[in-house]
Amino acid sequence: MIHIRVSPVPIDIAEEMARIEGGTSGAVATFTGIVRSDDGVATLELEHYPGATEAALLALGEEALARWSLEFATVVHRVGPMAPGERIVFVATAAAHRGAALDACAFLIDRLKTDAPFWKRETRAGETRWVEPRAADDAAAASWQN
Repeated sequence: MIHIRVSPVPIDIAEEMARIEGGTSGAVATFTGIVRSDDGVATLELEHYPGATEAALLALGEEALARWSLEFATVVHRVGPMAPGERIVFVATAAAHRGAALDACAFLIDRLKTDAPFWKRETRAGETRWVEPRAADDAAAASWQN
């Protein structure tokens, strides 16, 4: 089963964990991304392309389910304005064994950074700028090609 949600609503980790731990898997792997306050970031705002974003995340979830024989995959991503310390993304995978759960979780977070249409804008000391894609994110996503 795949659960995808893109929303301005804060991420409830307990709710998401209850959903994924309800099966018969022997391993659950998770990743939670938090808005950093690097260099004085006051606000991070995410925009997305509704419909296309969910479709891209669903396609990644389907690929992970098939590639690692997962029981569950969850991707919950915030959009809108967020302050440092708030959760921005939650990824969880459930599989029979830890290796598959861990690999699939890493795959999903690496690939969603490059494959899902999100745009980030930071505000620092009253100045707002768009966040450019990072070469490290491209390299991490490319590492999963085979």
